[in-house]
Amino acid sequence: MTMTDPWVGRSIRRVEDPALVRGEGRYVGDVALGMEVARFVRSAMPSGVIRSIEGSCYTAADLDAAGVKEIEAVLYRPDFVKVRQPLLARDRVRYVGEPIAVVVGRSPEEAEDLAEQVIVEIDPDDEPLVHPGDADSNTVIQAQLATKDIEQALDQADHLVEVVFTSHRQAALPLETRGASSEFDRRTGRLTVQASTQAPHILRTAVADLLSIPETDVQVVAPDVGGGFGQKLPLAREDVVVAWLALQRRGSVAWIEDRSENLTSSWHSRDQVYRVKGGFSAEGDLLALDAEIACDVGAWSCYPFTWGVEPLMAMGEMCGPYKVAHYRVRTRGESSFRCPVAPYRGVSRPVITASLERLMDTAARRLQIDPVEIRRRNLVADFPHTTVTGVSVDAGTYVESLDLAVEHFDLDKFRRRQAEARKRGGPLLGVGISTFGERTGYGTPVFATRAMGVTPGYETVTMNMDPSGYVEAAIGASPHGQGLETTLAQVIADQLAIDVSQIRIVHGDTDRAPYGWGTFASRSMVIAGGAAQIAAGRMRERLAQVAGAVLEANADDIVFVDGQAMVAGTYIGVPIADLARIAHHHTERLEPGTPTGLAVEASYDPGGTFSNACHIAEVEVDPETGATTVTRFVVVEDAGRLINPMIVDGQIRGGVTQGIANALFEEVVYDEDENILTASLMDYLPPTAAEIPEIEIRHLETITDATVTGAKGLGEGGTIGAPAAVLNAVSDALAHLDMAIDEMPATPERVRALIRTKEDGR
Repeated sequence: MTMTDPWVGRSIRRVEDPALVRGEGRYVGDVALGMEVARFVRSAMPSGVIRSIEGSCYTAADLDAAGVKEIEAVLYRPDFVKVRQPLLARDRVRYVGEPIAVVVGRSPEEAEDLAEQVIVEIDPDDEPLVHPGDADSNTVIQAQLATKDIEQALDQADHLVEVVFTSHRQAALPLETRGASSEFDRRTGRLTVQASTQAPHILRTAVADLLSIPETDVQVVAPDVGGGFGQKLPLAREDVVVAWLALQRRGSVAWIEDRSENLTSSWHSRDQVYRVKGGFSAEGDLLALDAEIACDVGAWSCYPFTWGVEPLMAMGEMCGPYKVAHYRVRTRGESSFRCPVAPYRGVSRPVITASLERLMDTAARRLQIDPVEIRRRNLVADFPHTTVTGVSVDAGTYVESLDLAVEHFDLDKFRRRQAEARKRGGPLLGVGISTFGERTGYGTPVFATRAMGVTPGYETVTMNMDPSGYVEAAIGASPHGQGLETTLAQVIADQLAIDVSQIRIVHGDTDRAPYGWGTFASRSMVIAGGAAQIAAGRMRERLAQVAGAVLEANADDIVFVDGQAMVAGTYIGVPIADLARIAHHHTERLEPGTPTGLAVEASYDPGGTFSNACHIAEVEVDPETGATTVTRFVVVEDAGRLINPMIVDGQIRGGVTQGIANALFEEVVYDEDENILTASLMDYLPPTAAEIPEIEIRHLETITDATVTGAKGLGEGGTIGAPAAVLNAVSDALAHLDMAIDEMPATPERVRALIRTKEDGR
C-alpha cells in the first residue's frame, strides 16, 4: 500500500494508544498529585430538612456569601418546570449522596478524616414534593403529540397489541470516575481547571458564569479521560465548587470521586416505563402507534440538557425504523428523591428500541407471522423518508441489514437446534432480533427544536501548517477513547496528500481549541470530521496558491500526490514541505495579495444523518436458576463511509457489551424509602469478558449525501440495539412456556420468578 491509496478506509492503528498502553497517560488523578484535596460531605437521607452543620467545612452559606450563583437549566417550553440548583444543598436534601458540605485537607486521608468529623443534623420528613415552593407537582415536564385520525386508525386495526416495558435505573460506570483539579495563578489571576469531562467549553462557560469571573480568566483542560458515556457531559456541581475553593484559597485544590460516590451521586439514567400499543392489519402492517412514556428524572435537572432530555427524545424517536402513518405519544418526566438523571450512551433509544422490538415479536406471535417477516413488512425501504413527526431520514439499508443478519446467523439451522434442545431438557435456547435506526451527527437545527437555554450543535476546526509541513488541527470536540485523533488525521491526510504522522489533533484545552460542544450523541466523526475536511480543503487551496506562484502555473491546475504539489499532466512539482517553508519564510516569492502563513478555519453544522443496524442474539436460559448466557451475537451495521474499519468495530463491540450489560446485569436499586442499595461493585454487577461472546460484525456502506464526509455516526448503536435483541432472545427461549420478559435487566431472579409462576400454575 502506498501513500497514493486513500487513508480513509484503512484500519490503521490508533495514534492515541501507545502512551496509554505504556502507562504514560495523564489523567486528572495524575494532575492532582500534591494538591490540597477536597472531600464532599453527602446526605445519608433521601429527603429532609437541614437543621445544622457543624465542623470545619464550607457550606451553601459560604457560597452565598461569596455571591456564587445557582445552576439554572432551562427549556423554553410551557410544560417545563424550572428550578435553580445550589452547588451545595441548602435548607433541604433531596437524594442520598447529595453534596451538603465540602472540606479541604492536605492529603486524601486527612480530607476523609475531616469529612467524617462534620456533623449534619437532618430532620427526615414525609414531604411528597421534591421541590416544595418551586413546583406544585413532581411532574417537571410533560409533552404530547398526536396525528390526525389516530383514534380512527386504532379502531379500524384488525389487532391491537400492547406491551408494557420497564427499564430499571442504570449507571454509566466509567472506568475513571469523575474528578477535577483547579489551580489559581496568583501572577495572572487566571484559574486553570483540569477535569474529566466530555465538554470542556461548556464547563468553562458555567464556571465563569456561576463564579462571576470573566471567561477569559478560566482555562479548562480535559486530559486523558477514562470513559465518559454521557456521565461526564453535563455540568458537575462538584467541579464548580472545586474551582471556587481554588479561588478562595488562592492555590490548588483537587477532587477525585470514589466508586461509591460515582454509583450514588453521579448521574443515573433510563429509569423509564413505556406503555406501547400497536394497531396492526391482519397481514401484520403497523397502522398506528400509541405510546405513553414515564421517565423518572431524579431530583435535579442537568445543565445544559435539562431533565427533558430523556422524555423528549422518547417522544421524537419512538417510531424507530418503522413506517408509521398514525402516531400518538404522551411523555412526562417525574422528579424523585433519587440521584439526578442525565444522558447515558443512547439516552432513551435503548428503551425505545426494546419496547418497539418487543411489540414486533408480540405481534408476530399473536398474528402467527414470522418475526422476520413482520419486520420486513414494516421497515422503511424508500428514501429519503419523512417520519410522521417530520424528521427527514437519509438513505439506509434497514431491510437489507435485516436480511443479511438473518442469512449470516442461519436462523433455520438455529430453530432445529432449539427444538432438539427442548426435547433433551436443560438450558433453553432462544434467538432475538433487533432492528433500529440511530440518529447521529445532528447540529443546531435539531437542538434548536428542543428550545434549550443553551443550543449546542456546530463544531469548528482551526488548522495550521508549520514551516516544516506538519499540520496541527485544533477541534472543539473532546474525545475520550473513540479514536477520533486517528480518524480525523486520516480525513485530513487524504485532503492534503500527506502522511497521518504529519498531523497532530489538539483537543480538550479551551485556551488552544476553538469553542465547541464536546463529544456526545454519535456526532464527533460527522460534525468535527466534516469541519476538519472543509478546513483541510481550504488548506489545500492555500497550498495550491503557493504552488502556483512557485511553479508559475494556475492554482486550479495544481494537484497533490504523495506529499507533492504537481502541475496536472506533468512531472513538474514541489514537495509540500517546501511550500510550507516558502509560505512562512519567503513570502516575497508569492503573488501580491497572497495571504501569508498557512492558517485556515472551518465550521460545520449539519442537520444529521441516520445509521442503521440489525442485531441478532442467541442465548441459553437455565430454567433452574433463571441465569441467561449470551452464546452468540451478530451485528450488521450501516454507518456510511467507514473512515477506519478497525475503530468502527471497536465502537460496535464496546457498545454491544454495554447493551448486554443493560439487558442482563446492571441495575441501580433503591428501596421503598428511596435509600440506594447499590453503592459499590459488590452490589452493582458489570459483566466481564467472560460474559460477552465474540461479536460477529458485517458491514453495509451507504454513502450518505447528508454529510460532507459520507460518514454516519455509530458510537451509541451497540447500546441501542443490543438490549432488545437479548431480551427478545430470552422471551423466545421461554415462548413455549407462554411467557415473555418485558423489563431490563432480565436478572436471574426475574427470569426465575416468571418460570415459577408457570410451574405454580398461575
